[in-house]
Amino acid sequence: MDWNLLVSSLGPLWGGALLGTIPLSLASFALGLVLALLLALARMSSIVPLAALARLIISIVRGTPMLVQLFVIFYGLPSIGVVLPPWPSAIIALSINVGGYAAEVIRAAILSVPAGQWEAGYTVGMSRVTTLRRVILPQAARVSVPPLSNTFISLVKDTSLAATILVTELFREAQRIAAFSNEFMLIYIEAAAIYWIICLVLSTAQGRIEKRLDRYVAHA
Repeated sequence: MDWNLLVSSLGPLWGGALLGTIPLSLASFALGLVLALLLALARMSSIVPLAALARLIISIVRGTPMLVQLFVIFYGLPSIGVVLPPWPSAIIALSINVGGYAAEVIRAAILSVPAGQWEAGYTVGMSRVTTLRRVILPQAARVSVPPLSNTFISLVKDTSLAATILVTELFREAQRIAAFSNEFMLIYIEAAAIYWIICLVLSTAQGRIEKRLDRYVAHA
């Protein structure tokens, strides 16, 4: 084992994680949640064409590989005159993927709130939108935290696909170092260990958040 390479590669790999993987994950997750909420509300709409369109979008996103979605945006759109740099392409593709999966999570969380909560909001003079924003969504958020946390952890790992369109993140740095040093096994195992550490930290944080939410619900 080349210990010098192992140590010297830590900086670039962690740099790729902190400056590429984490920001890419956060940006994509934030935009994906907005899209997921819109799709969830559209899916629940009484307007049949709108609900059907939301179901179609969710089905397409969930039924196609993320790598294909990424390639369609980065390599496919230029054929119709839309050229996007690697970073925006990756954020758009990852956000759409998160939106498709998280939409069903959010929809299920909203439906889990008792119907009486809607009626309580209407009783005090709230409109449907205000009731949704101030009464329903806060309760749905507590229910959706565990599955959405798992979605974010999966997203962190999925950002490695962005290396295929030249986004400089953790896996892209690993590819660069491995190609230069010809130590593929060592570098890729090192990159895998960093992904594992990041996901372990996120899983630990998720567990603590869930415990706090459980205590909050127990005393509510």
